[in-house]
Amino acid sequence: MNDKTNDFTDFPKMARLSRECIITEKIDGTNAQIYIASIGPWDQIPKHSLGVFDLGGALHYMAAGSRTRWITPQDDNFGFAGWVARNFDQLKTLGAGRHFGEWWGAGIQRKYNMDEKRFSLFNVSRWCLHGSTPNKIGNTDPRIVKLQDVLPPCVGLVPVLFRGEFTTGACEVALDQLRSFGSLAKSGFMKPEGIVCFHVAANAGFKKTLERDEAPCSLT
Repeated sequence: MNDKTNDFTDFPKMARLSRECIITEKIDGTNAQIYIASIGPWDQIPKHSLGVFDLGGALHYMAAGSRTRWITPQDDNFGFAGWVARNFDQLKTLGAGRHFGEWWGAGIQRKYNMDEKRFSLFNVSRWCLHGSTPNKIGNTDPRIVKLQDVLPPCVGLVPVLFRGEFTTGACEVALDQLRSFGSLAKSGFMKPEGIVCFHVAANAGFKKTLERDEAPCSLT
């Protein structure tokens, strides 16, 4: 007989609220990712692969995804997979991992008065824009100096509005900035969507929009 009393689950640790947060502009596009992973010499290349290449002496493949599925130029989401395929050589420099961001601009959601589409990564701590000077990344060992990685020219970042100790007041100030001056992602666009507040210690993000923030939460 299975004794359910032995199925012990410990209570998870809680992060302290008064810790660093990063508030970025929430861009109204569609969620997207670039996935780069190693593949063994005898492994079958996934059908959704957009190509293979050597990375550090090991074979890797690149794939593109929407929020819910793998996509290809033949079965795409607003043309993102096609864009990844066309920029394959630049995007190889992102390295192995899952690179999440927003695919936005012409023909997507708010459109931002643009005639082109852009891809902006969410991880503003790890990356800096092409042509800019990498900043130091904090770590627990002060003897180790780690710098941001530099993005390829075709990839952007979501704009940072605030970085510091979390307060609800900081979130409201960031929203007021967008309300008064418009989008930082696209200068001159006066109907930005809102903000994402990423709480570093909790490793969790929270969104707040300028319009209909009281509406039921969606997964986008």
